[in-house]
Amino acid sequence: MKYVTLNELWAWLARLARDEDVDLIAPRDVEGHVLYREVSSVHDILFEYERPEISIKDYLLPATETLLRIENRGGEIVQEEVLPDRRQVIFGARPCDAHGLAAIDALFLDQEPPDRYYRHHRERTTLVGMACPPLAEGALPWVGCFCTSVGGAPDDTAHVDVLLRPSDGGYQVEAVTDKGVALMADLNLEERPKESEQKPGFFRKTRFLEQAGTVPVTPPAEWRPLFEGQIWRRHGERCLSCRICTYVCPACRCFDVVDRVVDERPGVTRIERIRVWDACTSPNYRRVAGGHNPRATKPERLRNRFFCKFCYYPEDFGPLGCVGCGRCIVSCPVDIDVTEVMRDVAAEGRAP
Repeated sequence: MKYVTLNELWAWLARLARDEDVDLIAPRDVEGHVLYREVSSVHDILFEYERPEISIKDYLLPATETLLRIENRGGEIVQEEVLPDRRQVIFGARPCDAHGLAAIDALFLDQEPPDRYYRHHRERTTLVGMACPPLAEGALPWVGCFCTSVGGAPDDTAHVDVLLRPSDGGYQVEAVTDKGVALMADLNLEERPKESEQKPGFFRKTRFLEQAGTVPVTPPAEWRPLFEGQIWRRHGERCLSCRICTYVCPACRCFDVVDRVVDERPGVTRIERIRVWDACTSPNYRRVAGGHNPRATKPERLRNRFFCKFCYYPEDFGPLGCVGCGRCIVSCPVDIDVTEVMRDVAAEGRAP
C-alpha cells in the first residue's frame, strides 16, 4: 500500500490551491460549521473533521446553476451555453457523499440522453475521498450514520478516484481510477511494509456495525402494500415542509428550471435560464395549473419521499436513493428519523 506523510500531502495540496486551472474544494470551518468550500490556501483545509453539514452534490449539481444566457437584440436571439472550463478537485469527500453521486449518475448519466451539464461537471471533477476514522473503544459513529446498511462502508472505494485512510500520522493512498492515478502523479508516495498496512475493509471491520446498528432495508417489491399504511400519517403530521432533508441529502436530485430577466432596456432583453433544486416535500412540488395538488398533505409528501428512495428509484434506475449519511436525521427540526421510518416499514411489512 502506498503511503504519504502529512507534510507531503500538505505540500501537494498547496500546489493544487495555487494552480490557476484548478478549483480545489475541501472541508473547512465556516463560522463553526464544517462545510465543503473552495479553498485558496492549504491552511483553510480541515484534516480532522466530522461529516460536513452539506454534501459535495452542490459542486456537481449546483443548488442554483445558470444553464443558458439568452439575449434578444431587437428580434435577433443570441444564446450562450454556460459550461465552466476549469478542472475541479474535491479533497476529503466522505465515502457516503461519493456514493450519493453514484445514485445521481444512474439517472443523469446512465439514461438517454444524459444530462450534459451534470456530465460536464462529472468529467471535470476528480474525487479524493477521505475514509471515516476507525472507531475507538467505546466510541459511537457520527449521529445518524448507517452507511453499512445501504451498501456503503466508512472506507468504501467504489465511487471515488482516490481514497485516503488515516494511518500512523499520515495516510494510506489508494488510487482507484485512471483519473486518480493521473492526479497523484506528482505526489511523493512511500511504500510501506506489509505489517504496517491496514487492509481495505479495516474500517468496515471496526465496531461500526456493532455500534451503529443495522437498519432494515425493505425490498422495493414489499413497499407497495404499505402505500395506505398508518405510518405515513404517524410520521408525516409533524413535518414542517421545510425541505431541509432534501437539501442536505447527497442523493436527492429533483430540480426546476426557470427563466429570469436580468436586464431589460429598449431594444435589448437579457434572460438567464437557471436550474434550481426542488424538493418533493414542498407543498408546491406537485401543484399543477388550476391549483390541483395530488399530494396536498404532509403525510402524502413524506410517503412519496420514502417510496422514491426505497421503491421507485431502485426499481427504475437501480441504486437506492439513500446512502445512510444521517444528515436528514440531524437536520430535521421535528426529529423525523429515516431509520425509525425504515424500521416501522419493516415491522408493518411483517405484520399479519
